[in-house]
Amino acid sequence: MRFITKSFAAFLLTFLLLSNISAFCQNTKAGELDKYFAKALEKWKVPGMSVGIIKDNKVFLLKGYGVRESGKMGLVDENTMFAVASNTKSFTATALGMLVDEGKISWDDKVIDHLPWFRMYDPYVTMNTTIRDLLTHRSGLKTFSGDLIWYGSSHSREEVVKRAANLKPAHGFRTEYGYSNIMYLAAGLIIEKVSGISWDDFVSQRIFEPLGMTSSNTSITVLDLNGNTAIPHNDSDDQVIPIKYLNWDNIGPAGSINSTASDMLRWLRFQLESGKVNDKTLISEKTLRELWSPQIVQKVSPFSQKIWPSTHFKSYGMGWSLMDYHGKKIISHSGGYDGFISFSAFVPEANLGYVILTNKNSSLYLPLSYRILDYFLSDEQTDWSEKFYDLIEQGNAADKKQNEEDIAGRIAGTSPTLSLSQYCGTYTSEIYGEAEIQLRNDQLYLIFKHTPIFHSPLLHWHYNTFSLKFPDVPSLPEGKAAFILNKDHEVERMLIDVPNPDFDFTELEFIRK
Repeated sequence: MRFITKSFAAFLLTFLLLSNISAFCQNTKAGELDKYFAKALEKWKVPGMSVGIIKDNKVFLLKGYGVRESGKMGLVDENTMFAVASNTKSFTATALGMLVDEGKISWDDKVIDHLPWFRMYDPYVTMNTTIRDLLTHRSGLKTFSGDLIWYGSSHSREEVVKRAANLKPAHGFRTEYGYSNIMYLAAGLIIEKVSGISWDDFVSQRIFEPLGMTSSNTSITVLDLNGNTAIPHNDSDDQVIPIKYLNWDNIGPAGSINSTASDMLRWLRFQLESGKVNDKTLISEKTLRELWSPQIVQKVSPFSQKIWPSTHFKSYGMGWSLMDYHGKKIISHSGGYDGFISFSAFVPEANLGYVILTNKNSSLYLPLSYRILDYFLSDEQTDWSEKFYDLIEQGNAADKKQNEEDIAGRIAGTSPTLSLSQYCGTYTSEIYGEAEIQLRNDQLYLIFKHTPIFHSPLLHWHYNTFSLKFPDVPSLPEGKAAFILNKDHEVERMLIDVPNPDFDFTELEFIRK
């Protein structure tokens, strides 16, 4: 009987959503946005996208664009599955808010009271880090610090958090914003400790099910890759290529949710209705407003001031980014997964919410987001797609110039100090674990032992530095591995640098065993 009730409720929600969709083509504004989205998708060379907009509690637009996989016929629609990555954080923060409402935790509980084994680099920070600190990116770590511990690795969720104890802070505790996936993972482990069920089950049972998010899940292991599921893509040698899904289960509470535009609109409707679904309160309005309140300041850059003069503040709440635009408070979050970029946002004062899901590592969501906001909040007619596309092209030109300068800095005619076999062996990083250098066919080969996708031949660059390129991660550029010798001319350690905005390989100092 429960199965029939849930199925009927899901059917009714879908029917109501789709009933509203039938009217969007007659709406002038929806039609204009529809054309704009389609044109932008083509210009930015993104294979597929799904967009949903809800206004005044009605679906304004809900539609798929393009294809699920480049070179194939399967079309994206409103029910196509995408990885939503860091949009997951708002679900984790909301789940903790439910436990706050139940009196099982408070925002300012010490983390060690729930996870006694939790450690940070500084003992004072260990003793004083609270649940609120985990959710607000103010731990003192720099943005993305430690992400190489979990990314594609075999480390468990708990092991990832334990290894993060070796990460050195870049800022004072609670003084600067530093985006941390690992702190959100720790927050998810608190949900498990307090509730007695896994984070995955808590989110499914307490959020997905009551909201009717019947397609959403927390792991790629349950995706039907032959069904209505978008395939991730990257740019490679001026081509858009499909890539394999990467398992993010070990960072789940920070980024492993997969969903659809249709389901994500239900999530945004839930926010706009202050935590209610079918007149039932799942989380109090008071607690939601705490999630939406500034907790740590983010700077408005000179670039932002010039491009968006109506934005005066940026901040982070708990699971949501906050800013103002055209006099309204914008609550949002982006998500970046290998081959997917997503964005969700809502504006309580305008009773507006929207989601943008794309299946390529592309900044397309940004101009589309601002186009939507302009449409509903002002008369501004800026073509953000054209403007940002030009800026991206300028950035690509700068990257190309930097690469040319790097090549020019190579010192020709040098050779390694030692025979290649003397560089081989096991190297250990306290933060990550072990890497190995092998000799294959008279060539050095690098293997990250806990991360199967990180392997590469090492080609001599100059002196004791070698170039590397991970064939299984085409989104990462060429990098370098440098071997440092001690006074006895023996290899002491290895330093790796792969310049990119997401992962700091230089954190991992590998010591020769």
